[in-house]
Amino acid sequence: MSLKTLFIASECAPIAKIGGLADVTGALPKALKPLGVDVSVILPFYKVIKIKKNKLKLVKKNIPVIFNRKKESFNLWKTFLPNTNVPLFLIENKKYFSGKGVYVESDASSGGSEAEAGRFLFLSVAGIEIAKLMNADILHCQDWHTAIIPFIIKKEGHKIKTLLTIHNLGYQGIYPNKLVNKFLGTNFPEKNVNCLKLGILNTDLLNTVSKTYSREILTKKYGEGLKKILLKRKKDLSGILNGIDQDRFNPKTDSSLKANYSFSNLNKKKENKIDLQRILKLPQNQKTPLFSFIGRLTSQKGVDLICKIAPFLVNSSCQLVVLGKGERKYEKNLLKLARKYKKNISVKIKFDSALAQNIYAGSDFFLMPSKFEPCGLGQLISQRYGTIPIGRETGGLSDTIRHGKTGFLFKEYKAEAFLRSIKRALKFYQNEKEWKKLIERAMKKDFSWKKSAKEYIKLYRKLLS
Repeated sequence: MSLKTLFIASECAPIAKIGGLADVTGALPKALKPLGVDVSVILPFYKVIKIKKNKLKLVKKNIPVIFNRKKESFNLWKTFLPNTNVPLFLIENKKYFSGKGVYVESDASSGGSEAEAGRFLFLSVAGIEIAKLMNADILHCQDWHTAIIPFIIKKEGHKIKTLLTIHNLGYQGIYPNKLVNKFLGTNFPEKNVNCLKLGILNTDLLNTVSKTYSREILTKKYGEGLKKILLKRKKDLSGILNGIDQDRFNPKTDSSLKANYSFSNLNKKKENKIDLQRILKLPQNQKTPLFSFIGRLTSQKGVDLICKIAPFLVNSSCQLVVLGKGERKYEKNLLKLARKYKKNISVKIKFDSALAQNIYAGSDFFLMPSKFEPCGLGQLISQRYGTIPIGRETGGLSDTIRHGKTGFLFKEYKAEAFLRSIKRALKFYQNEKEWKKLIERAMKKDFSWKKSAKEYIKLYRKLLS
């Protein structure tokens, strides 16, 4: 059975990365290829993408599409995901994919502006054209940016099958109907058009990125206003846990680190801790418990709880490191704490992949007090590096952290509950024998894509059967 599958997404690591979506689209195809899937990735040729000319091949020039009520065109380039044989196709159109970054809006959350609408609706239309040119069997749409594809395919009567992966139901791609009707030549009467909703209603199959989250989104609490339509598609909905690229995230070989290590030489991990403290100008002490957070500074990620428990960490002679960007109020609060407690707290308001690796390796604990978490990658990476996660019992955190065995979980979304978990974790830290056992169990967990890739293949076969 042919499994000619095209991934289509707004970002893909390491070519164009903002969040966890990029890690998935960069790693899952790499795991599917050796299992016999003829998989490729489609991505906009953003201005920020830097690829040497000798590694690029022009596949076809001036491919026509009808968009924005007129004839538009794009050039199609081919390269490969670095160090793989997975083809990467780049859509070049300077009108829609120019600008400084991957997203037009600062938080890349849910569309809204005309520029953002134009960007991702054009990506969707061009993606369908590429699928037709390549005689693809399946278009695997990633999140809201390309969720309107199944609707367009059904409307135009194409035979391509679609799978929609929901990475975060909170982000839905909602645009005024005037914009969508103008760009796509549709006639939506409702005031706003919800791309993710259209995708859920029209895709052949859909999945989320963990089993627990696939159950949670069928409830009012986590359904983000889409509970009813998700219940309609319940039999077509599955949950497949995200993995991580274990070649890329490997403390034995990670070139970003001061010292490479495994469980058999954990003293080398301590060298990374000292190096991280040096980089961030924190007092250098191997014995100081070091907590960290890497991610978007949003309410979803529980940043308000981190702000609330920060004084306890300071009073307990701990250190806290935060790396990320997001809502201005959280950035301000965290920077204020860092100024007040210079010897204990370091906050970097940016995305920095090399520093992130230093933090994963150099920390003792990794904080993930999320309100909801579809899957989460931070807790998978941190365990790989022997850094113990403390997370809320929700979504993928429930599926990947074994309470008291590889990390710590708390139920209620309250600072008090979070704090109880932190105190319990510190007791383990103070018991060297138990602490080593905890790290060993965490580092031995297999969070590769091997198992999940096979589950995706089952969905592809189901689509074509």
